[in-house]
Amino acid sequence: MKWIFAFMVCTAVVFAQSAAEVEREHSRIIALENAWNQATQQKDSAALTMLLAPELVYVEYDGSLMGKAQYMASVQSPLVHPARIASESMTVHFYGDIAVVNGVYRESGAKDGKSYILRERFTDTWIHRDESWMCVASQSTLISH
Repeated sequence: MKWIFAFMVCTAVVFAQSAAEVEREHSRIIALENAWNQATQQKDSAALTMLLAPELVYVEYDGSLMGKAQYMASVQSPLVHPARIASESMTVHFYGDIAVVNGVYRESGAKDGKSYILRERFTDTWIHRDESWMCVASQSTLISH
């Protein structure tokens, strides 16, 4: 009978540690999503390089497909000046070393001298590699205002 109690206690401890680890990683992924927004808004190539995997596949809301180099070039475009970028309603689901994030992305700013407002639903896929998380895939779809 003692071994059953000991097993139950050990199981509860492991479950509590796992739940705390999941919550910690959840917070980390949300922080990385927000860092991506900030890096894009500030056109910070160094930060984007750390956040995005070399094999990134980025599907823009218009259906265009970009790799990491093309995405980085689009962020650096002198014709685009994002004034505000924010994500909301984010959910994170873990599948081992993979995290899938769904949420709503909002961006406003100026492009080609004209103001714009975007509202998109997105899905980002992150992998845990070498003790850090990197985004390997991102897709967004426009939401009407």
